[in-house]
Amino acid sequence: MKKYDHIVVGSGASGLTATLLLALSGRKVLLLEKAPRTGGSLSRFRIDGIPFDTGFHFTGGLTENGLLRRMMKVLGIENDVETMFLSPADAHHFVFTREQRIIELPAGIKEVRRKCKSDFPGDQVAVDRYFDMLERVYLQTASTDITRLGENSSRMDEEFISLHEVLDGITDNPLLKGVFSALGMCYGVKPSEVSFASHSRVCYDLYESTARFRNGGDALVKAFESQFSRLDVEVQCSSWITQLRENSSGHVESAVLNNGDEITFESAILTIHPKQILEVLPKSIVSKAFTQRVESFESSIGFFTLFGTLECGTNPDFGSSIVSLFPTCDFDAMLDPAYAGEQALVIVGSRETVRNKPCHVTIVMEPSFPRNLEQWSGSSTGKRPAEYLAYKEQRVSEIVKRLKNHDSKYGTNFRAMGTASVLTYRDYLNSFDGSAYGVKQKLGQYNLIGRLPVRNLFSAGQSALLPGLTGAMMSSFIVTRAMMGKENLGRLVKERLCN
Repeated sequence: MKKYDHIVVGSGASGLTATLLLALSGRKVLLLEKAPRTGGSLSRFRIDGIPFDTGFHFTGGLTENGLLRRMMKVLGIENDVETMFLSPADAHHFVFTREQRIIELPAGIKEVRRKCKSDFPGDQVAVDRYFDMLERVYLQTASTDITRLGENSSRMDEEFISLHEVLDGITDNPLLKGVFSALGMCYGVKPSEVSFASHSRVCYDLYESTARFRNGGDALVKAFESQFSRLDVEVQCSSWITQLRENSSGHVESAVLNNGDEITFESAILTIHPKQILEVLPKSIVSKAFTQRVESFESSIGFFTLFGTLECGTNPDFGSSIVSLFPTCDFDAMLDPAYAGEQALVIVGSRETVRNKPCHVTIVMEPSFPRNLEQWSGSSTGKRPAEYLAYKEQRVSEIVKRLKNHDSKYGTNFRAMGTASVLTYRDYLNSFDGSAYGVKQKLGQYNLIGRLPVRNLFSAGQSALLPGLTGAMMSSFIVTRAMMGKENLGRLVKERLCN
């Protein structure tokens, strides 16, 4: 049997981060990935040579002292990825159809605050109250500063009050509430279900700046793999655990893989969905209470996605803003699985080079839920029934029609090239249900992070702390701190940030 100090299961952003941190501490690490290649939803795919982002489209936290940039510096990959900031004047372009209003949000908390006060002159006090609360929550959260990891901090009041309640308490203006709720599309939970604290931690960095990487998430994956090549890291793709074997002391001492190999290890981090973790844990050590807790977790939204290109000459502004079309400002309605009205659309563009020629890539995302496609859940990619294919054709037709109504340039210049439903993401990414953000960041809920019911098994991942790239990576910083020892990780953080 091969022996490793640590194994990491899942090679998304969290798994890559955990692997690199453990290897930087001088340990021998095995990274297991069920898919044929590493990266998870970070990785791009190609249609006719044109690159499309799978699940990573943009992020916050990349300003000079931003949380994501500081984590990348500690990991040694900061200079391996080129950051491309969206327009500082209107990074987020919200179109509220029913209200016939367009709201453009600039970059920077101060500028967003100023713009909202200008757009809503009768609600300036409400705007200040919202941003005062949001900034205080973010800055008082130890996990948003990698130099403060492990600090004891009591749970703040905003953990127990919803975004909906806060907004109701500061304004009666439904459109302003919609503007403040709009970035909820980046975590996929209704304002009445998400705590104001979780909302603040996601939105703060996106208000400060919104950026993408040149060559998308592929660039980040490549940066991690470059670091792995210099360290004691082994990567096995198309590989997963079929059985964990425990010893008499309550530890798991070995794992059997799908190819029949058995490996031993000191500890393991599982960065897969909590319900997939439940499937792999030895039944003899999993309590009924733990099982019920995991089974009670609900899924966030997913997306039906249309991939295409847009012929628009050499437009230098293409892709500089994220355009969101909202048929209503009631996000509690739009983010409800039972909602039957016209859906929101989020349009993300990027300028790519394909065969030495410029190409304007367009990705359009429409909220969807795993339960909406439950009738086809037993099918697999390439083997779907005719009814499912008809469903996809209908969605494409309706989305293209709305694109044309929004902007005439989509009339004859847009070329649809592919689609993905929640089921596509489920099968392509080997995820539990294909939801975009995993487990909901739900009010009063404790998601799965840290030590599991077995002493040497740990959980981290996108749905553990916060959704998105930053949340996934930060969860691994927190968990590996417990494995490496706070002094060792603290020393690494200090040395890398001071260089």
